Amino acid sequence: MIQQDSSTTPVMHEITPLSERDCFYLADRHKSSFDFPIHSHPEYELNFIGNAAGVRRTVGDHSEAIGDYDLVLITSPNLEHVWEQGDCVSKDIREITIQFTSDVLPESLLSKNQFHTIRRMLERAQCGLAFSLPTIMKVYSKLDALTHQQHGSYAVLGFLELLYDLSVADDSRTLSSSSFARIETRSESRRVAKVQKYIALHYSEDIRLETLADLVGMTPVAFSRFFHQRTGRTLSNYMIDIRIGTAARQLIDSDMTVAEICYDCGFNTLSNFNRLFRRHKNCSPTEFRENYRKKKVIV
Repeated sequence: MIQQDSSTTPVMHEITPLSERDCFYLADRHKSSFDFPIHSHPEYELNFIGNAAGVRRTVGDHSEAIGDYDLVLITSPNLEHVWEQGDCVSKDIREITIQFTSDVLPESLLSKNQFHTIRRMLERAQCGLAFSLPTIMKVYSKLDALTHQQHGSYAVLGFLELLYDLSVADDSRTLSSSSFARIETRSESRRVAKVQKYIALHYSEDIRLETLADLVGMTPVAFSRFFHQRTGRTLSNYMIDIRIGTAARQLIDSDMTVAEICYDCGFNTLSNFNRLFRRHKNCSPTEFRENYRKKKVIV
């Protein structure tokens, strides 16, 4: 069941069948097409798609065509997502959806050492987390077994085992940008976290390397090297990602012009904004806005 949001470009908010008395809800479907609109819901979701090469998956501001198999975990209540038909011609698609709420794994449990990897996975999945084909093949038998498990306690144990196996996979990748998903970026390094917080508050301004280095008591050269080592990204690329993600969010949530969004997000020229946006999203800002709004059709 879906209900319409009241924002400028409404996203469908799904009312899931998950009962308060259940640990999770599982649906196993065989289908020949995708027709559900882009949507969000407060429940966490693990979604498997099989035999569906060519289907286009959109999670937040990330969109791509999938291969024969796809497995994605989403744990943000406001992150829009949809699987669309795309170029898929398969008539026998399998979709397994597991939805569960955050209280199934409360903080008191996730704070234990044995649940550290699951906790970290759930945090990363706030931006949508896609698993590799080798990982999908490794866990498929357990995922399939859950669809046949009739005994409640064993089903929960199997579900937890599935989550653990996924949490120790070292080749998963986040999908949406954190700024689009409105997720606060966290770092285990206090100095990196301090800089990330500053950038989140001042991304629309002209941020100087020297300012950030002074913030953490380092020289500019040392800080640049330190930031890259801790995040895997250059400071310049990190700031561009934040600004592009914020711009993408504004494109779908507001009626601001592309030029207004460009300068509001800290870009100096419209041409530079258009060039960087196309590099990151494979389309222009205008095309991104139009394509996203086309997905938001009431059915």
